[in-house]
Amino acid sequence: MFKKILIANRGEIALRIIRTCKEMGIRTVAVYSTADKDSLHVRFADEAVCIGKPQSSDSYLNIPHLMAAAEITNADAIHPGYGFLAENARFAEICGEHGIKFIGPTPDMIRRMGDKMTAKETMIAAGVPVIPGSEGLLESVEEAQKLAKEMGLPIILKATAGGGGKGMRVVWEESELENAYDMAKNEARAAFSNDGIYMEKFVEEPRHIEIQIAGDQYGKVCHLSERDCSIQRRHQKLVEESPSPFMTPELREKMGEAAIKAASAINYESVGTIEFLVDKHRNFYFMEMNTRIQVEHGVTEEVINFDLIKEQIKIAAGIPISGKNYLPQMHAIECRINAEDPYNDFRPSPGKITVLHTPGGHGVRVDSHIYAGYVIPPYYDSMVAKVIAIAQTREEAINTMERALSEFVIEGVKTTIPFHQQLMQDENFRKGNFTTKFTEGFKLQ
Repeated sequence: MFKKILIANRGEIALRIIRTCKEMGIRTVAVYSTADKDSLHVRFADEAVCIGKPQSSDSYLNIPHLMAAAEITNADAIHPGYGFLAENARFAEICGEHGIKFIGPTPDMIRRMGDKMTAKETMIAAGVPVIPGSEGLLESVEEAQKLAKEMGLPIILKATAGGGGKGMRVVWEESELENAYDMAKNEARAAFSNDGIYMEKFVEEPRHIEIQIAGDQYGKVCHLSERDCSIQRRHQKLVEESPSPFMTPELREKMGEAAIKAASAINYESVGTIEFLVDKHRNFYFMEMNTRIQVEHGVTEEVINFDLIKEQIKIAAGIPISGKNYLPQMHAIECRINAEDPYNDFRPSPGKITVLHTPGGHGVRVDSHIYAGYVIPPYYDSMVAKVIAIAQTREEAINTMERALSEFVIEGVKTTIPFHQQLMQDENFRKGNFTTKFTEGFKLQ
């Protein structure tokens, strides 16, 4: 087992990893930018190294600085968390070149699943259902127009190197296609330095349901059931839950088998997530694979009583998994609390937290790195906490979440707590009647 792990991340996920490492008897190294010197992950790690200025390119994305921090502290492994360099194949490669274990999949696995067209081709070969679309990248707008006619509208254009909704355009009318094609390519080029785009049939009334998987170094893969991530805004997840209110036992079995096929196709090792779009008829299609721990991993942990970070570390250390598939034993709902103003188009609201009271009690978990007096920096993602409510039934979990949100006090900055409070009271949400488009018609009172 590893003696010391450097966590190449910040905030709540860094703190989350530190907690598991402490329970496993593994020493930890926190890294931080000058903007994060007062963050809790710095305080609770065994050692801490400043790696640069506030901008991510000068700190959390600066590979030479991270490797120097690992070497001077004699860390024998690096955990990348999520975001930043978590799915950067070159970073994983450099870790290996320096004799430091990257806690995640191999560089080749990251590359194969990081490019969406390559991933799609891999899934087709593995017999995993995919959304109908172009066989490769689109070479011209004329090719896009021809294919759109063959497939029938609506279609969606996607950046092959995409993420976070960038480089994506839905086309409903033939007259919109040329402009959408140009906009998607330009946005992809600006965001990813790669203007490659492809086309898919647009799935109407979709659910976004993902399957958590784990694979070891010995070819064994299992799934740990699903999370429903359909409540989104501009392709960014806001609420996740398990089990999905749309799921049936038959669909869960089929999707679990497909997820195992997907991971087995690349001999996947580490924990990861296979993301699917599910239409109103419960047909499901592979969307992408995340080769890292997810923000919402705690939802799965609570419904199956399982530490996914611990499993990730054990797999990296060469310990085999059990190979057992897990099914939800409880119901859990997670609300992402962001420092944003929901009454002002979710405008970011960095600043100093003057008053803080976090919820507690039976069935409530809060993962956060904030405290009274903490200054939320403007340089990074605006998420400041994740509240998870756990109960025997979905209705009870929603009621527990309502109670928890009513206790959650954050003053000094605006947060999305009012949005989540209103969502929990929404009749359609409570009935499980929602798709990925749900928030488009959602009006805050």
